[in-house]
Amino acid sequence: MRITARAILAAVVVSAMSLLSGVALAQQQPSANALATARQLLELKGAFSVYAGAVPGTIENIKGQLLQANISYQKDLNEVAAKLRQDMQGRDAEIGNEMARQYATDFTEQELKDLLTFYKTPLGKKVLEQEPKTIANSLQYMRDWGQRFADEVDGKFHVEMKNRGKPLN
Repeated sequence: MRITARAILAAVVVSAMSLLSGVALAQQQPSANALATARQLLELKGAFSVYAGAVPGTIENIKGQLLQANISYQKDLNEVAAKLRQDMQGRDAEIGNEMARQYATDFTEQELKDLLTFYKTPLGKKVLEQEPKTIANSLQYMRDWGQRFADEVDGKFHVEMKNRGKPLN
């Protein structure tokens, strides 16, 4: 039986992928304490409220899409939506669990404890209160700046093209 270079390469790739997936799996399994601390941190930061309406919102969005093509089924679709809201209640916890896992994977348990301690200080509380406003103001400035800059660039295009005898509409 002749072993080709392609077969050897395939075996090496499969072995490497198995090894790497084992390493990745090991990195994705934070301790129970780290997960609990991450959940406390996320709760303190109000992160869980971000997805509070995910389940009913998704159900309503899908129902709305289905209604567009099936308007005569409105009563039935409303009933199914109510049933699904009840049946799927609590599924949003999957998001919170993954958020906590991500934090517990990306930060050490001690770092999470230090962050939790920080956010309980006066400065940490101020960061929690002020940061969303600061970010919103910064994003608004970026949108305004982007519009002003785009208008300036557009104007320069028009001037340059006019100078070339090819005015733009």
